[in-house]
Amino acid sequence: MSSPNPITATLIPGDGIGPETVESTIQILDALGSPFLWDVQQAGVAGIDALGDPLPEQTLASIRKHRLALKGPLTTPVGGGFRSSNVRLREEFELYANVRPAKTLIPGRFENIDIVLVRENLGGFYVAHEYYIPVGDDPKAVAVATGMNTRASSKRIARFAFEYALKNGRKKITVVHKANILKLLTGIFLDAAREVAKEYEGRVEMDDMIVDACAMQLVLNPWRFDMLLCTNLFGDILSDQIAGLVGGLGMAPGANIGENAAIFEAVHGSAPDIAGKGVANPISILLASAMMLDHVGKQDLANRLRTAITDTLNIDSVRTRDLKGEATTKQFTDAVCKRLSSR
Repeated sequence: MSSPNPITATLIPGDGIGPETVESTIQILDALGSPFLWDVQQAGVAGIDALGDPLPEQTLASIRKHRLALKGPLTTPVGGGFRSSNVRLREEFELYANVRPAKTLIPGRFENIDIVLVRENLGGFYVAHEYYIPVGDDPKAVAVATGMNTRASSKRIARFAFEYALKNGRKKITVVHKANILKLLTGIFLDAAREVAKEYEGRVEMDDMIVDACAMQLVLNPWRFDMLLCTNLFGDILSDQIAGLVGGLGMAPGANIGENAAIFEAVHGSAPDIAGKGVANPISILLASAMMLDHVGKQDLANRLRTAITDTLNIDSVRTRDLKGEATTKQFTDAVCKRLSSR
């Protein structure tokens, strides 16, 4: 049965395993009732191949129009080539909030993990504003990176995190920083969070932790954390770490949210080594589509989708090989669709 009010959104299949996992997601969402109508666009290497641009203007125009997008992984060249399309998208639409939940779906080394990381998405060192300083005959003798956090942007992401906590029943936010060394760059982030926290006293608790100590505690005792609020670079690193607690990046969805647009994504890379082999795990982008359903007020469908994924993994024992299973992408997709059709 089709959704009575489908919402039009931009769909970016991405590179590598992206088209395969996106195809799986579309099939499963169709089984859920086709809640979205898709405007398919290209970016990354696929954008270059199709239109000679890693972030074509028609892709940007589509997101401006629909203000909602689902995105597969986009390849970013290492050490050279074009600038990250992921970073450019965040900047273009001022997607200041990056939300990355990590929740245990299958038994593993760590049980009952349920952590949400909120990351400031536009500042700090991660924006990659870099340049060389020549010395003598060497034009690239010194590499320099500049980072900037503002009080306004730090308060904005802190308020987003506290509001997210209230809306989703979260009790505690740990602000992650390096204010003992980067006293200004991350100190302003911590100070701003403390200012905002006063508005939520008695409703949401806040503490703070130096990033290296946080990384250690995430391994020793991850259950002490409810939500993490991070600067851009620290959030990028720690979000991968918390994904590792629940089975890897194949289990990790992400949302990039701004005032005028939201882009939901698989947070893993394009995995060109397994592209086209039919063995990719689509759970990351599936869970991202569930976050997208939450975002547009279709929580009932989001919960049905999450339940179908969990039951497929644990009751039906259908898992892709990265989860120590033998299922192909198609077999996993068909199993989730069967779960949805049985309800």
